[in-house]
Amino acid sequence: MDSRDLKEAISQHAVDLGFELVSIVPIAPSETHRIYEAWLEKGYAGEMDYLERHLPLKKDPRSLVPEALSLVALSFNYYTGDHPETDDSRGKISRYAWGEDYHRIIHDRLKKLGDFIHQDLGLGEKSRGFVDSGPLLEREHAWKAGLGWFGKHSNLIHWKKGSWFFLAELLLDLPLTPDHPFTRADCGSCTRCIEACPTDAIVADREVDSRRCISYLTIELKGPIPKNLRSRIGNWIFGCDICQEICPWNRKAPLSKEPGFMSNNDDSIPELSELMQLDQAGFRQRFKNSPVLRTKRKGLLRNVAVALGNWGNPSAISALKLGLQDSEPLVRTHAAWALGRISDESVPSILEESLKLEEDPEVIQEIREALSLWKGNPQQELSLVRFSNKTST
Repeated sequence: MDSRDLKEAISQHAVDLGFELVSIVPIAPSETHRIYEAWLEKGYAGEMDYLERHLPLKKDPRSLVPEALSLVALSFNYYTGDHPETDDSRGKISRYAWGEDYHRIIHDRLKKLGDFIHQDLGLGEKSRGFVDSGPLLEREHAWKAGLGWFGKHSNLIHWKKGSWFFLAELLLDLPLTPDHPFTRADCGSCTRCIEACPTDAIVADREVDSRRCISYLTIELKGPIPKNLRSRIGNWIFGCDICQEICPWNRKAPLSKEPGFMSNNDDSIPELSELMQLDQAGFRQRFKNSPVLRTKRKGLLRNVAVALGNWGNPSAISALKLGLQDSEPLVRTHAAWALGRISDESVPSILEESLKLEEDPEVIQEIREALSLWKGNPQQELSLVRFSNKTST
């Protein structure tokens, strides 16, 4: 089999396995490693310390597979349509997390592709697949292989497929005919993603401060969400798709054909009040095999509390009362903040009663601030007057 036929056989089998874009690049040291290092030095990785630890490994893929000669760069479409129309009583989950955990699905396909090359074609002895979890500069390899360009939101964009796809790589101990890098940057003068980001996380063209990104805040951040950013998160409770939703290159993005990524409304826009009722067993059962498990129960309920506060409807009070009684201080802290944003005369007494029982100093501080905020809001102040008159008679 000549090199052209070999490349075609690998590409066709990858497509048969569900990958949409397939290109090949020779193994070589990174060309963007210094840019990535400078990004880390600015502190933009936030609490993702593992990115710093993995920095040396990202200089060259051969640090992971010394025998590697070629890298097969692949994309896997996860676009399953738009969120159903609803009000803010439901939370939003990023599209990639509507179905099963993509790591499991794509790693399985990468293994099958490697087995096809080694066993069916009888070529090479060593391969290793990666998807979003290994120390590789994935977007650089995808760009060098010709899969697209870096958008201003920093995601990779393909001129036909848009940006709704996962990147994956297969390192092989085979010399394969390489493809060419994508040589154009087709965002032009468009700045829609920068303007649409509610937390101003896109601080410059193709530079994102993760510490402000809703995806980071709702998934990677393990502690309290900064107070100045909570109101900007809206009803996103796991990840965020805004910069991709607004991108013109996604207007004609094709739908994914992968059954494992499909969902129903409860997966894409779950009811916030119901989520607040989940205990640990219920959380694990509800999100079994889902990427949402990554944020853990306390992280998800923290996000749910913020979304309920941003909804601001008195109907959220009963769920937030549960949050104030939760075993996790992180959940209680954000439930108190959320209650402080709801104009209803029952709120002060709920906060005051919790204050009598609370022992955690951070939660106590948050309750006091919520009471202060509640009293300082003109609309809430009117409710407070009604509440005071009612209790004094």
